[in-house]
Order: sequence, then C-alpha cells, then structure tokens
Amino acid sequence: MRRKVVLACAKCLSRNYSTDKNKSENSGRLEVRKFCKRCGAHTLHRETK
Repeated sequence: MRRKVVLACAKCLSRNYSTDKNKSENSGRLEVRKFCKRCGAHTLHRETK
C-alpha cells in the first residue's frame, strides 16, 4: 500500500516536496536531504503529518 506524503524543510519549515512511500515497509517518518528553494541550500526534509 503506497501512501502520499509531504516533505517539509527542517530549517525554514516550508513544504516543498510531495512523494509517496510504501507504508508496509517504512513505518517511520521519511527523512531526505533535498534542495530547499527558500533556503537556497540542501537541507534535511522530513515527512509531515
């Protein structure tokens, strides 16, 4: 079962990316380093509620 999730920047808290993840394999929150347009740098993006 795949579930749509939204990723938010850990620094400025802007919601930049949306993706999907496999709920049965990854029960925890997704964390990915991505480019934040607002910060202008690669930062950690975490899955929001």
